[in-house]
Amino acid sequence: MRSNGYKAAHDRIASLLGSRLSTSSYDIESHSHDESFHPPAAPDAVAFPESNDEVSAIVKTCSEHGVPIIPFGAGTAVEGHVQATSGGISLDLSRMDAILDLQEDDLDCRVQAGIRRLALNDQLERRGLWLPVDPGADASIGGMAATGASGTTTVRYGTVRENILGLTCVLADGRILQTGGRARKSSAGYDLTKLLLGSEGTLGIITEVQLKLHPLPECISAAVCSFETIEQCVESVIEILQSGLPVARCELLDMASMQAVNDYASLHYAPAPTMFFEFHGTAASVAEQAERSGAIAADHGGGDFQWTLEREKRDKLWNARHHAYYAIKALRPGSYGWVSDVCVPLSKLADCIAATCTDLEEAGIVAPMLGHVGDGNFHAIYLIDPSDEDEFARASRVNERMIERALAMGGTCTGEHGVGIGKQDALRAQHGAGVDVMRAIKTAMDPAGILNPGKVLA
Repeated sequence: MRSNGYKAAHDRIASLLGSRLSTSSYDIESHSHDESFHPPAAPDAVAFPESNDEVSAIVKTCSEHGVPIIPFGAGTAVEGHVQATSGGISLDLSRMDAILDLQEDDLDCRVQAGIRRLALNDQLERRGLWLPVDPGADASIGGMAATGASGTTTVRYGTVRENILGLTCVLADGRILQTGGRARKSSAGYDLTKLLLGSEGTLGIITEVQLKLHPLPECISAAVCSFETIEQCVESVIEILQSGLPVARCELLDMASMQAVNDYASLHYAPAPTMFFEFHGTAASVAEQAERSGAIAADHGGGDFQWTLEREKRDKLWNARHHAYYAIKALRPGSYGWVSDVCVPLSKLADCIAATCTDLEEAGIVAPMLGHVGDGNFHAIYLIDPSDEDEFARASRVNERMIERALAMGGTCTGEHGVGIGKQDALRAQHGAGVDVMRAIKTAMDPAGILNPGKVLA
């Protein structure tokens, strides 16, 4: 422990949790980083609470002794959200993983923050329900709420923000706050739920989430179509969406990403800019959606529009897409993957990607790109030699220009990854004086600055 304050807090939390407060080298190391390239920063201890009351007691103790608290879900974030930059207690919510209430008739449920997305959907599937928000990673629901996650299904079902009705949150002084409710709308006062969503653990510790659920689609079809250019991919998607077709997923992979996915997942698609689609509805409606989308794709230079209803083939396709990060990393063994994202109006997406490709080529940087085309969000995965500082500097300049370009186009510096420690300068560039307002909110809710310090606001 770093001070008498740390020791006193540690002793009180240890008396509460016993062996569930760990200082083992394994727990310390595994809670010092997420999946990003940002350097690890170890906590002094890792706490594993099992109830709201335990979280409250831990936070109250840390507040009294000025000890930082870093919420930890599944560790799948990519902007350094969980690094303990000031030491302190990593608060691992993985043991709080229960479904507390399920109301099938009202299509909602309440879950503890530590439940993982796939485990939740596995249980909901038995009732013919699901939470469609799919960030790819098997993230915790609390982590998804804290980072404002979205992913492949956003184009039809929205982000996690649109699928959360309320929260239970422990504030910096240990008070337990409940926001929202089960009603589908409310005009009662400030929207504290939306304030906490995407705050990355800097305003409170999310412990429970009230979720809006959806019926499982009666029928699902998936499709793959390659194009000669990324511009053709985007133009086809724009027309598909303007035609009113309720596409559930439309994912873009550039040539390098497609080659990587082919090699990694033993697929045999053309190594070209490629669209993955998915359609939900009745058997008749998904067939119509696939046929009309295929015709539109053909009008924009698309090749063979291959679609299937077979679950095994669909699962293989989306499993390959969800593992694209690891597939891309395998293109350059020994490199680390720096994943960055921006989001722009859909009509600007092709121009933003093309200009970024030009920057990458001129800088001599390898960075395959993929994205959620239906909502204008794309990712560049920079493959960097960890021993080459100049290469990292060149990649940083490309990334800065990509963000500047996105902002100039009316977009955002991050569509779904969040700010963490990686995009604080970009946040200021995007919001200007708005960051000062955010800081005032942070100071009012966490005056001692113990909640995930060093994140979001520098």
